[in-house]
Amino acid sequence: MRRPLVMLRAGIAAALPGEPVLRTGHVLAVSSLVNAGLGFFFWTFATHWYDERTVGLSYSALMASLLLTGIGQLNLNDFLVRFVPTAGRRSRRLVLTCYAASTAFSVVVALVFLALVPVVSPGLGFLLTPVTATCFVVATAGYAVFVLQDGALTAVRMPGWVVGENLIFAVVKILLLALGAALGLFSGILLSWAGALVVSLVVANSVLMGRGIPRHERETGTAPPPPRMLKYAAADYFGSLFRVAGYTVVPLIVLNNCGAEESAFYSVAWGVAYVPYLIARNMGTSLLAESVRGPERLVQHSLRVLRHSGLLLGGVTVVIVVAAPQILSLFGASYAAEGTTLLRLLALSALPNLLLSVAIDVARAQRRLRWAVWLQVAMCVLVLGLTHLLLPVVGLVGAGLAWLVTQCLIGVFLLASWSRWLVPVTEGSS
Repeated sequence: MRRPLVMLRAGIAAALPGEPVLRTGHVLAVSSLVNAGLGFFFWTFATHWYDERTVGLSYSALMASLLLTGIGQLNLNDFLVRFVPTAGRRSRRLVLTCYAASTAFSVVVALVFLALVPVVSPGLGFLLTPVTATCFVVATAGYAVFVLQDGALTAVRMPGWVVGENLIFAVVKILLLALGAALGLFSGILLSWAGALVVSLVVANSVLMGRGIPRHERETGTAPPPPRMLKYAAADYFGSLFRVAGYTVVPLIVLNNCGAEESAFYSVAWGVAYVPYLIARNMGTSLLAESVRGPERLVQHSLRVLRHSGLLLGGVTVVIVVAAPQILSLFGASYAAEGTTLLRLLALSALPNLLLSVAIDVARAQRRLRWAVWLQVAMCVLVLGLTHLLLPVVGLVGAGLAWLVTQCLIGVFLLASWSRWLVPVTEGSS
């Protein structure tokens, strides 16, 4: 396993630009594309091996798990990206402390959610069986650490291993999905996620702790802890809750209002359309990591990220919009019939989302957390509110319209207030 991954990372590195902010961003984007491509196969197999109701319920359960992960991991992924680059000899302790806090809190929120399922989402009652409940808790806690290790690998400049861990996760997930289908397990989709997470975590963290962090501690000076780290973490976490809620609550609204089959159609469309969202997110993560090492180049890095990401996202979006029926037909005729317009709307919403993603990470680099929080609150309130209003009127397409309108409104606002948020880092920024 190790030699193919090394060769993969070497090949990717040779093909990427030399500037760290673009190089790291593109490696992370490649990771997202690899993960999305194999995820595409995963859901294609799932829609053929499981009926639409099972797919819809399982996807809604996974979205609930991701929502709880967003709550439980305390947004320490971005915290690691922001502070590990200058932590030096404190890096290992910082990473392990974040792992422990995230795992413990994720387990707690998962157990609380399971206790409240009969009240907040009766459609997910199947989670209350012992096997499924265990898979759900493991998936929630495991994914929290999975997200954190991405941040740690990026912070110590090992983004190639983010590609490797996602490759391992995706391949093992498909293999376990096939096993679950062969055994006729209703919880096979959840089981595959939980098992793949465990395998990926073991491999990636052996590399991170055995090679990445020791090298980083040797080569990087140990700067004093910056002031108000906990205040930064708390404010950033508060804002991230709204961003995560925007991504993960919509499937639950669709499930509760339209049923399990409509939830399946939405889940597949969102899974495809989320690829350009991930690319924008990854480029922003690279921007944040490099701005810590060279804050004076923040504006220059931001413009480069916007330009390069805009071209990349434009190409991906055109492909998705043009090929939407063909893409969805691979999941089944019903998915193409019900989800084509929805997929096109969701894909188009990713273009203005690039501005939002970069603006949030610029604010993090500047430690202007109020600005980042309000942007994420606005996104969450708009998308959830519009989804709730539009679903009864235009059906499933309403969810796509909600995302497109939300991102366009915020994008126009950010363009109009360009000089307010794209400013150099100053020592007094908070």
